[in-house]
Amino acid sequence: MARPQEVPKIDCSPEEWEMRVDLAAAFRLVDLYGWSDLLATHLSARVPGPEDHFLINPFGLMFDEITASSLVKVDQEGNILSPTDYTINPAGFVIHGAIHMARPDVACVIHTHTRAGTGVATQKNGLLPITQHAMAVIAQTGYHDYQGIATDVAERESIVRDLGDNNVLILRNHGLLTVGRTAGEAFMWMYRAERACYMQLSFQQSGAELNYIPEDVQRTTIERNKFNNSEKGYRPIGKVEWPALRRKLDRLDPSYKD
Repeated sequence: MARPQEVPKIDCSPEEWEMRVDLAAAFRLVDLYGWSDLLATHLSARVPGPEDHFLINPFGLMFDEITASSLVKVDQEGNILSPTDYTINPAGFVIHGAIHMARPDVACVIHTHTRAGTGVATQKNGLLPITQHAMAVIAQTGYHDYQGIATDVAERESIVRDLGDNNVLILRNHGLLTVGRTAGEAFMWMYRAERACYMQLSFQQSGAELNYIPEDVQRTTIERNKFNNSEKGYRPIGKVEWPALRRKLDRLDPSYKD
């Protein structure tokens, strides 16, 4: 069932307000699931329209404080376009700006530094095809080598190249990044990637012998996931899960809509 149209609480279009509410919901969910890193990571969303503006978190608010109206709108040069008492994280602008400029199909970008995600990103072989969850994520994953704190705009080209047309990017020695055509899609790719990394670390820490999945089964499973998670498949990412997640937030704390 479609949600009723949200009424903007700041001076913006109804379309921008709807995106603000979805992005604020994503921030609250990232915090709820334990993926935040105080002020250190960032989420962003493209503002609907031709201007190539995007929304990002104000640098100084915890994720559980962020609301739709507190999000900061910036242009491709990083100029702040909406009233705020805060700045933005320069590394966030470099990473997110690169993707929004290069991938017009991407509406939302999520970046995290979780224990599981960074634990796998630090491993030479990255995410291993040892679980069903992992193979769903591997089907959509690229890798980006660590180049230091991402404040140099020169890194943008390699970020975009390494992401390609994937929805998941493992930032080596750093963390995870996911993208989507909606906030729900980006969030669900992060959820799946985080779960796959957590499962891998759990197995590695157990010291048990690996039950190896044959390579032909790996290939078949990865290809099936590419189809199943597409618009033609039975579980396009985020379409079913996102309304349920929004309802969960509404029960817990609907203030993200402020």
